[in-house]
Amino acid sequence: MSHNGIEGTVALVTGAAQGIGRAVARAFADAGARVAALDTAKEPLDATVAEIAAGGGAARAYPCDVRDAAAVEDAFDAAERALGPVEHAVSVAGVLRTGPGAATSDADWADLIAVNATGAFHVLRAAARRMAPRGSGTITTVGSNAADTPRADLAAYGASKAAASSFTRALGVELAPLGVRCNVVSPGSTDTPMQRGMWSGPDGAAAVIAGSPDRFRAGIPLGRLADPADIAAAVRFLASSEARHITLHDLRVDGGATPRT
Repeated sequence: MSHNGIEGTVALVTGAAQGIGRAVARAFADAGARVAALDTAKEPLDATVAEIAAGGGAARAYPCDVRDAAAVEDAFDAAERALGPVEHAVSVAGVLRTGPGAATSDADWADLIAVNATGAFHVLRAAARRMAPRGSGTITTVGSNAADTPRADLAAYGASKAAASSFTRALGVELAPLGVRCNVVSPGSTDTPMQRGMWSGPDGAAAVIAGSPDRFRAGIPLGRLADPADIAAAVRFLASSEARHITLHDLRVDGGATPRT
């Protein structure tokens, strides 16, 4: 195992079929981990695994709906039988619903909570149950800068991400004495299919970068959208031995869109 704490280990990544999840799976594979890739979308998930294999990496696909606690446990068990003990678990799977908070439907609220909050809970709990007795491991939740910065039309989404972030960091308090680190990476606007689905025209990216003062929404000071690889690099760093003294942290990767005071 190399000094980086990733080469030769097993990393389990949810939401690995596209966007940030796929980039995270590739980043761990590039660092020498054997990757257990989870998602509900089987064909895109298989494409992620094939892409990793083409690059010389090792990965296996595990179709899994994180809303199903038993399915998550089964995926962890199957991955550990095939690849070895999961040393790094990354919860990326998520859904987006937008609109005014007062107009949020019961169905949209339920979907957001089921995937973004309860799904993350299932993954983190399964990881903690396995890592704690071994005395090592890292758990990372990919959240959102909307979790603690109010954003118009993202009230329900932000709430679901806030729940996952809070659970992750509280879990980190409990697991720190056992050698397990828990962190959050909070992206801002990132060039993914989910982000593009929010745009209404060809100037969508420019509008996001510029911001909307009338909607109390700041732009992006760095003047660019994040690439999924930017988020993956932050996740990989927090899982590495270079971050061995970092836990309970929320690393915001949003180009300065939501500065903290």
